[in-house]
Amino acid sequence: MTKAARYRLQDSLGYHLSIAARLQERRLDEHLRTIGLTRTSWCILLAVGNEGLSQPSDIAGFVGVDRTATSRALRQMEAQGLLARKCGTGDRRTRRVELTDTGRDRIARGTPFARDNAARLSAALTPAEEAELKRLLGKLRAAEDNDSVALKTL
Repeated sequence: MTKAARYRLQDSLGYHLSIAARLQERRLDEHLRTIGLTRTSWCILLAVGNEGLSQPSDIAGFVGVDRTATSRALRQMEAQGLLARKCGTGDRRTRRVELTDTGRDRIARGTPFARDNAARLSAALTPAEEAELKRLLGKLRAAEDNDSVALKTL
């Protein structure tokens, strides 16, 4: 019987993706914390303020977190005065999310941090390398989406 090859963590694509993501997330988190935000609350503010999303389920999809986590974050952000949740116009059971002046201010204050973080990450690559990396990451995400759909139909 042959001995199975060892699994080498540092040879794993997932390992490299995780490390790169954590490094840039940590840097952004440190800056966002200075203005009272987390990465999740920042992404929610962008979803509402910059993308025009107002339904919690759409916001959850944009941010990439489940609806329960989104609802919890929305409640906390409402308590902090960053956004307001209002009843939908057609169906009173639905909720619509809107930015407050404080939420708009946090977007304005956080945007330079996000731009700087993105620039620091991009500086390590040529424009062609960055475009190729985005293409490849999109391919990986699409494959995961396809796997998720396949698992749901089993």
